[in-house]
Amino acid sequence: MKRTAFATAIVLSTLALAACGTSTSDRAISGGGIGAAAGAGAGLLVGAPLEGALLGGALGAGAGAVTNQNQVDLGKPIWK
Repeated sequence: MKRTAFATAIVLSTLALAACGTSTSDRAISGGGIGAAAGAGAGLLVGAPLEGALLGGALGAGAGAVTNQNQVDLGKPIWK
């Protein structure tokens, strides 16, 4: 139960703090953060949170880098 609650908290807090942005680098950074949180949560459920975070972060950063603002837009990033 603690693992599920922890994973849920990580995913929700990352999604609340992240936004896609308009530049390629903004989208890669936020995609990596969202992917790492989701991967850590999924990895935690199967006993490999670090591996899940690494894989999710890599996939999220890649997806953020190859998409454009017209495909996925979550608004202005909090760091700008």
